Amino acid sequence: MTKVFFGGSRGLSKLNADLIARTDKIIENEYRILVGDANGADKVMQHYLSDNNYEHVHVYCMEDTCRNNIGGWKTIHICTDRKTKDFNFFSTKDLRMSEDADYGFMLWDGKSKGTLNNILNLCERNKKALVYFTPQKSFFTIANFGDISDLLENCDHDALQLFEKGINLITRLNQQQLGFDGHDSGKNIPI
Repeated sequence: MTKVFFGGSRGLSKLNADLIARTDKIIENEYRILVGDANGADKVMQHYLSDNNYEHVHVYCMEDTCRNNIGGWKTIHICTDRKTKDFNFFSTKDLRMSEDADYGFMLWDGKSKGTLNNILNLCERNKKALVYFTPQKSFFTIANFGDISDLLENCDHDALQLFEKGINLITRLNQQQLGFDGHDSGKNIPI
């Protein structure tokens, strides 16, 4: 079963018609959705899936606590030695989701370093992502690090500086682009 890692910014609280259409396609194809337990995009997607009685969902949570599991789906609990519940604590769960998924479906406001980190994690594992960039209300297909660079051209300078501080953006992009083997399996993703 194809597995789609759904993620997005915590500041997002609604699915528009374009996002509903893409989600309906995932449901129609009976893909497994891997979703986190955060408020915002994770929670609104969980509501939509629950409202549609969709069963092929796994909710990823940290340690023994699951903040949101609206549909009562199977939970995947991720453990870490980290004690502080900070960005690095929760990014452990997101990293696992990127490893378990075949594709990503990300809703990004252009400000969330967590969502951008998920996009980078997927790309570093040679997995494609469909990114809905909310400031432009448009989709970007991410198949390689050049695509991420193209997406980042739409972000303001201050946001890029914060991404560099928070997730070593420039270093990660440069390492991947220098080591890029030229493999590009195209931009077709099934969502």
